[in-house]
Amino acid sequence: MSRLDRQLGLLRSLLVYRGIPWRGAQLRRFYRRFVPADGLAFDVGAHAGNRVAAFRQLGARVVALEPQADFQRLLQRRFSADPQVTLLPQALGRASGQARLMASPRTPTVATLSTDFVVRAGASPSFRGVRWQEGPLVDVTTLDALVAQHGVPDFVKIDVEGFELEVLMGLSQPVPGVSFEFLPAVRDIALGCIDRMETLAGAGRYRYAVSLGERLTLLQPQGEAADALRAWLRAMPADGPSGDVHAWLA
Repeated sequence: MSRLDRQLGLLRSLLVYRGIPWRGAQLRRFYRRFVPADGLAFDVGAHAGNRVAAFRQLGARVVALEPQADFQRLLQRRFSADPQVTLLPQALGRASGQARLMASPRTPTVATLSTDFVVRAGASPSFRGVRWQEGPLVDVTTLDALVAQHGVPDFVKIDVEGFELEVLMGLSQPVPGVSFEFLPAVRDIALGCIDRMETLAGAGRYRYAVSLGERLTLLQPQGEAADALRAWLRAMPADGPSGDVHAWLA
């Protein structure tokens, strides 16, 4: 990776995630229903740390994972003095070990451990300008290991570009709240995540709602059942927007 590409990618992420003055207040309003004061949040794929900051401002303890070295350093500069933030230079999967990071220096928000995601999402129009290349081997742990060390989280935010189901396969118990990304080009991954959530808690115990892009608004504020969300995801057009699925125990 060229130093210039990495610097441009870092600058792009800072502008997107920290360049809007009122975004912090929006994040706090949005996540207040999921992250209680004195609670515990896992930020899986912490990137530039805007969710970490919001969770801390809500009064929660945070465990943040980020495998990209440039963003690890950024997170260290921002949060290392806060004893309520644990920063881990790791990724998550279904088992502990190591995996090859597929890096995108100029668009580091789409770095991933999934070569399948690179092939399938990379073929969609929304990823036309993205170029991945082999990055470093990174350490991988599991949600179960994090729970054993830090406790059961109130909320787990997962943003790992096509590796969401692998992350959830490393969890063997239900947690109160979870969010994971969906993308029309690889919607089967989100559908698999819903199936996993229903398996962990028992059918019908989770409610689901979608937020599109970075709008920080739930389309179904009261939540809906798994079958309704599955139908919504399957009906999305191929060029539909991406977003996040939010799930919470009813």
